[in-house]
Amino acid sequence: MPVFIEVALNVPLDQTFTYTVPADSPVAADLGEKELSAAFFGRRAEVRFGNRKMTGFVVGASHSLPPACPVGMEKIRPAVRFIDNEAVLTPELYATARWMAAYYLSPIGETIAAMVPSGRRESDAAGFSFEEDETSFERRRLSEEQLHAVDGILDPQEKRRYHYLYGVTGSGKTEVFLTAAEKVMAQGKGVIYLVPEIGLTPQVTEAVVRRFGNTAAVLHSALTPSQRLGEWKRILSREARVVIGARSAVFAPVPDLGLIIIDEEHDASYKSGSSPRYHARQVAMYRAAAHAVPLVMGSATPSVEAWHLMQSGTIVRHTLSRRLAGGARPEIRCINLSLEKDGGSSLSAALTDEMRQTLQQKRQIILFLNRRGFTHFFRCNSCGYELTCRNCSVSLTYHKNENRLRCHYCGYSVEPPKLCPQCGSLDVGYSGFGTEYIENEVKAKFPNARVMRIDTDSLRHKGELQEKIAAFRNGDYDIMLGTQMVAKGLNFPKLQLVGVVLADTSLHLPDFRAAERTFSLITQVAGRAGRFFPDGKVIVQSYSPDREPVAFAIRSDTEGFYQAELAHREQLCFPPYTRLLRLVFRSAVPGAAEQAAEGAYSILRTVQEAGTEILGPAECPLEMVAANHRQQILLRGKSITALQHMAARLVHGYTAPRDVYIEVDVDPVNML
Repeated sequence: MPVFIEVALNVPLDQTFTYTVPADSPVAADLGEKELSAAFFGRRAEVRFGNRKMTGFVVGASHSLPPACPVGMEKIRPAVRFIDNEAVLTPELYATARWMAAYYLSPIGETIAAMVPSGRRESDAAGFSFEEDETSFERRRLSEEQLHAVDGILDPQEKRRYHYLYGVTGSGKTEVFLTAAEKVMAQGKGVIYLVPEIGLTPQVTEAVVRRFGNTAAVLHSALTPSQRLGEWKRILSREARVVIGARSAVFAPVPDLGLIIIDEEHDASYKSGSSPRYHARQVAMYRAAAHAVPLVMGSATPSVEAWHLMQSGTIVRHTLSRRLAGGARPEIRCINLSLEKDGGSSLSAALTDEMRQTLQQKRQIILFLNRRGFTHFFRCNSCGYELTCRNCSVSLTYHKNENRLRCHYCGYSVEPPKLCPQCGSLDVGYSGFGTEYIENEVKAKFPNARVMRIDTDSLRHKGELQEKIAAFRNGDYDIMLGTQMVAKGLNFPKLQLVGVVLADTSLHLPDFRAAERTFSLITQVAGRAGRFFPDGKVIVQSYSPDREPVAFAIRSDTEGFYQAELAHREQLCFPPYTRLLRLVFRSAVPGAAEQAAEGAYSILRTVQEAGTEILGPAECPLEMVAANHRQQILLRGKSITALQHMAARLVHGYTAPRDVYIEVDVDPVNML
């Protein structure tokens, strides 16, 4: 009697595929349907799909051909072989995958493939190495606020599952998370602990590993697929009971899950940029509800959506109001760059003076600018021509070390022209400045200071970021300058001064979240200063010091910012007062994306549901990326279900031209 298995493959088709079990697989003919499914469910199988071999996941098994199978029994081929002897996909994760496929309109095979490691044979994970004397994460006596937060998060009488730990930077959120995790593990349950990026949060990762030892599994990007599979199986076998990792760790197959933690909940890296375009926060909410366990999020700058849910009572708010390491909130000053006499300098007179005093006191400095490169863009002073990427609709950034203009989206580069390509003028130059430019200026002004630059251009090998951060913490450098890498979760005892070189970098982007991101970055970077002593200082340089995100951040007025931002969002009908679904049409063929978007718009009009808007079609703010033309349609309405129904009827009922790809982004975070 043949045994049929349903296999989910990583292909852009929302269906499973039917095969028979491999000929060499022993199957007891007398197994019932339940036992049969249990014997094969969750194992990976190698199959022939067309002319190629692929690996898929078995999600069902039966003695009879599934009714939905579109072909007859004579066309069913046997699977080549089973890769696993035991399941690597659990029924609970499969249920999560089905929910995700429906919510994010992603194919089930692609969704499962994003969840489970692709390694063929498990191997030991490369451990996270830390210095033996990092003592700041030894168990500390919790403050009354911290104890109250732990009790509230784990209160069995609290019917609301979602919690938020809101507190200023340095207020001890990590210790609350660790203590709550310990208490949950003492009950024999497991914990998932999410951080934005493992490489950028080494101190939190270190705290978890030191506290929980071999019972901790660290899922990070440096692991090979086989090492990730090894950690995955350690989790399945209960050898590892607390899992710390970035976005995809939300899928960790923790048996008896008891708690999910999301640190720095506001961070945009929790949203996936490729199919399935899931948000780890939404998946965590689904799993917490399914397991009836608490989910606790935390940040000094919550996302606007999370703040709104706290106000409405959907999320329980726990507040930590003071720093614990002895430091006070730093003094924050704003310098209006428009009034500076030396317009060619990236460092104002006030910031330069504070840097000089800080170095004299043998203390450390961080300079932050969210822009790589030497200068921002090439510009002709005669005709205003700006040199942009031939593949993307963005300016090229000058990198002095290479003497090349480079695109940070697709990597295209070109030698700097000596005259304007448009009008031939010799009066050409560069506007703006990046981290490389600042590094040169700092070294010129402070030749005796030991300067370190941290951005993706300066990091050459794995582990280099950790090495540089450890060197700065140990006092081997006086000044660290970098991009947002230096803004997240870092704690330096000797740091006194933080300089935000240009606070406006993200403020002028055509994205309704620009204000939120600007406020968050300034607040987070400022929070690095003076954690261990009372005289920490922050200097924020801006051409727009009166703009709300900058002004509220300088005053440390978090409540005021969210109140103003929510009022703007409500007035303009943006989240959290409405929901969005973004459809992006991209093609390398000129005009194809525009034509496809127009065709899609016509279909959407016929399936439009009450209470929804169709915005567009229009060019994306970045019209070209990686030589692809991009058009977008935004669906907006109070009900996400209505938007999903419209998009699903389009995606499943409309065949896009062969040279056009459609991206479906439910609850988009990036609008560029």
